[in-house]
Amino acid sequence: MNDAGRGTEGRGEATTLPRGVRVASEWAWRLLVVVALAGVAIYLIVVFQDIVVPLLVAILICALVAPTVGALRARHWPKWLAIMVCLVALAVIVGGLVLLVVWQVRVGLPQVEKESTAAYQRVRDALRQPPFSITDHQLSGYLAKAGAFVQKDAASILGGVLKVGTATGHVLAGSLVALFATIFMLIDGAGIWRWVVRLFPKSAAPGLDAAGSAGWRTLTSFVRVQIIVALVNGVGIGLVAFFLGLPLAVPIAVIVLLASFIPVIGAIVSGVVAVAVALVFGGPVQALVMLAGVLGVHLLEAHVLQPLLVGGAVKVHPLAVVVGVAAGTGLAGVPGALFAVPFLAAANSMITAMLHSHERPAPVDPHGDTESAPHHESEVTAPPDGLDPDTPRRAEGED
Repeated sequence: MNDAGRGTEGRGEATTLPRGVRVASEWAWRLLVVVALAGVAIYLIVVFQDIVVPLLVAILICALVAPTVGALRARHWPKWLAIMVCLVALAVIVGGLVLLVVWQVRVGLPQVEKESTAAYQRVRDALRQPPFSITDHQLSGYLAKAGAFVQKDAASILGGVLKVGTATGHVLAGSLVALFATIFMLIDGAGIWRWVVRLFPKSAAPGLDAAGSAGWRTLTSFVRVQIIVALVNGVGIGLVAFFLGLPLAVPIAVIVLLASFIPVIGAIVSGVVAVAVALVFGGPVQALVMLAGVLGVHLLEAHVLQPLLVGGAVKVHPLAVVVGVAAGTGLAGVPGALFAVPFLAAANSMITAMLHSHERPAPVDPHGDTESAPHHESEVTAPPDGLDPDTPRRAEGED
């Protein structure tokens, strides 16, 4: 009697709460759980960033070369040969850019030194004039204070050099991890994805399968499109610097190309660097021309390339892109800014596909290529030729 009375009393108290309050409370604790899981995930990523960052780099490299590997395999190239050719070609392109920058810097160094001296004299002449009216004696005092500050913090600077040495070791180790991860993902990406799917309940397999396919398609499209955008930005701003007669036009173009892989922030930083170089080595007129060229290139990107190419590959609102890049930069610096937009785009596609997976069956690739569909059978785990994968096999030993 007492237990029944207490149960009735509890149900009565529950019914007295407004429905809106009950719904809000249910949503609140679920959101708290999601936020807590996200916080734990971010903490683990930060702790194991020496492993996570190379793996993310490997995924981006796979997304870049996977279509080419698939095209070579469609022409009956062996898988190992297609993978090796694509990776070697990528290494040659990156190495060629580095050698080109180093060569341009060495060739243009005498001109840079000469023009740097002339720029310093122009700055001194400008500082002597109103409204600055800084005398040579005052300027020498400011430079002496700057030198004393550097000497005072020499220990911190040396510590930073040691940190750079340690970071170099981490970069080498991370490069090896990224290389091996890239090779294994290209060889058996489907097997890796199936292993991940098997970690979850079988009822979740169709949704995860659809999410993986959608996320992979979005990621490959994003990388391909971002390379086109970066090339247009680098070549456009590099040509403006070349026609203005600025030193180190090729390094400026390479800096802009690399910075363009970080949306919004990369374009702003690289544009400021280009305008600053034009101001120092050319003057105000050249700086204004460079500013106009930078704005023209970015307007071309925003009004032509973005709607035609990026809009179809990255279905994320521009505000979400800006917030994501800012959040990624705050959490993980440059790597966070680099991976923010691909992560948002892939996550958006994966969540959408998972929510709508019950409306259609999981897609099936007739070719079974690992590169084009990460959830498909690999050459190792695929059924033997001539056997329908939908036909159940007889147990071993049956006649």
